[in-house]
Amino acid sequence: MNRFGVMKINRVSFANVEEMLRALQPVIPVYCIYPDVYEANARDFVAGFPGRVLYAVKANAYPDIIQLIYQGGVRHFDCASLAEIETVMQVCPDALCYFMTPVRLRGAAREAQSRFGVKHFMIDHLSGLEPLAGEIDMGSSVVFARMATSHPSAMQDLSVRFGAPPADVADILNAIAGAGAEPALAFNVGSSVTSPDAYRHAIGLARNVLAALPFEIRLIDIGGGFPRSYPGFEVPSLNEYFDVIRANVATLPPASNREVLVEPGRALAAPGLSAVVEVLLRKEQRLYLNDGMYGIFWELRFKGHERFPVRAFRDGKTLRGETQSFRLHGPTCDSTDTMPGEVELPVDIRPGDYLEFSGIGAYSLSGRTEFNGHYSDQLVTITG
Repeated sequence: MNRFGVMKINRVSFANVEEMLRALQPVIPVYCIYPDVYEANARDFVAGFPGRVLYAVKANAYPDIIQLIYQGGVRHFDCASLAEIETVMQVCPDALCYFMTPVRLRGAAREAQSRFGVKHFMIDHLSGLEPLAGEIDMGSSVVFARMATSHPSAMQDLSVRFGAPPADVADILNAIAGAGAEPALAFNVGSSVTSPDAYRHAIGLARNVLAALPFEIRLIDIGGGFPRSYPGFEVPSLNEYFDVIRANVATLPPASNREVLVEPGRALAAPGLSAVVEVLLRKEQRLYLNDGMYGIFWELRFKGHERFPVRAFRDGKTLRGETQSFRLHGPTCDSTDTMPGEVELPVDIRPGDYLEFSGIGAYSLSGRTEFNGHYSDQLVTITG
């Protein structure tokens, strides 16, 4: 059993945040799961994408959320560790896990295949083939060669550490085939990619690789990178990305039973979770909260959006009225525990009021720390 344990969605439920605040008057942050939002969002992604959808578990590995995404129609999971595979299989025993990282702990691939039936793996260098072949049955496995690709519209370049130069990928695919596994191609254009053109560019690189091979490639994994819009960070709709992908995949060299795989993380994890935090202290236009950059807001350290949608509450009721800009700080003693963007809040906001930050489900629960002793694992379900 990993650190999450076996969990079911039977948390305390409330009709709305107002009811939760009146009942709990929480001292520590409360993270609110909206099941209907998660399920509907997953259904929409699966229906819209022209291929096989793998949820990138690293975006939010909480069993509750994995189960809701599964209930929304996702049956395939992109995992980067044995612990993630174990979590998925405990919650969704009939799901299919993919070990989609070129770096694994010794023996992890063997255990993933022998215990959980995993048959999809990844390498990005010829040196990675022999260790993998020593742990798994290559004849019953699919091994992806990851190609490096990047685009200026990505908030993070995920090919800095992983991916072979496009000119080397054909040799890796030939070696995979020679070792007895089914060769497949993968790439990832980056994180929070703000232009669909990034996928056109990457698929073009893949086209050149496929044209140089003496055999067909059935599976092509185009990675993740699908962004979400946040205040001050507007991005194209998912359908615009799907249309570009569909049109450019059609230009690839033909193959029998060709299928495109995709690994959304943020796009599936973000919308169904909110964080309800308390205002602890006000210093003019500075507010100090009981959660911060070492907690649920940790991903704001990276390039991209700087804030989440927010609303205020007082005495269990929504607080409205004239607003002004505030700078937000977390509760720790560290000078970097300050959110990067200002937010608009009621001018009379004061200690004891609560703030709900929505759309915070991606890279939040999975990244928070216990720094300075501040940590919350208080999750509730909001049914309304």
